[in-house]
Amino acid sequence: MYPVIFELPDWLPLVGGMPITSFGVFMLFAFLTGGWLIRLELARIGEDPERAWDLVFMGVVGGILGAKGYYILLNYEGVITDPAAQIFSRGGLVWYGGFLLATVLVIWEIRRRKLPLRRTFDAGAPALALGYAVGRVGCFLVGDDWGRPTDSIFGIAFPKGSPPTRVDIIERDFGIAVDPELIEKYGQIVPVHPTQLYEVGMSTLIFFYLWSVRQNPHSPGRLFMLWLVLASGERFLVEFLRAKDDRFFGILTLAQVISLAIVAVGLVGVARTKVAGGPEPASSS
Repeated sequence: MYPVIFELPDWLPLVGGMPITSFGVFMLFAFLTGGWLIRLELARIGEDPERAWDLVFMGVVGGILGAKGYYILLNYEGVITDPAAQIFSRGGLVWYGGFLLATVLVIWEIRRRKLPLRRTFDAGAPALALGYAVGRVGCFLVGDDWGRPTDSIFGIAFPKGSPPTRVDIIERDFGIAVDPELIEKYGQIVPVHPTQLYEVGMSTLIFFYLWSVRQNPHSPGRLFMLWLVLASGERFLVEFLRAKDDRFFGILTLAQVISLAIVAVGLVGVARTKVAGGPEPASSS
């Protein structure tokens, strides 16, 4: 794995010696990829393509603040114990928190720029799918968000992950009992499901599907609702293999409960939009 790509020169003021992580680099790639695709789609539907970067900026601000805020809510005990370490750490970002706040800010920006709301969200649907896939590559390289221990051909060990896939960490922090045979075979650093790569693959397939159908006649908003269903369904499935410590309602994690709620919203949206429709009414812009 390559958690740190390089460090900035010490002679640089304020940022000298700061490590540049693979996660940060691929997050940048994810936002640039998303912005480029949104720009193409806005131009295709006759809107100003430069507005794409305004939307991406709001997505970045909302994504980071929302992801960190949601993490703090989930780990409030740690924040009380050591607030500075929890709040200002590079890690501790939760996807759904970032998605919710980013959505609010993007809607505000869309209305401020007088763009058509539902058509603009449709323009962003393929970008969200591919951007998410690119970002998950960064998670893989830094060794974050890995899955449960496995002896399958897909298993990968993260000795320098965030955190490493050590037996004591898996059992203490995630409440997962590691198979003694796995420990005997691999030692204290065991292979786990690379759930980051599973998500890269599934989200990339979602992107290709949405990209292939985006020009088919459909009512405004339908493409975005399809993305909600597919992306949340993908997350629901991969959570069964994630190393998580927030399982409730039996085997479901908090992320799975949220995923089911978003899938329901998306299905209602798909049902209420027609396969073919006219232009979006001016009142919804």
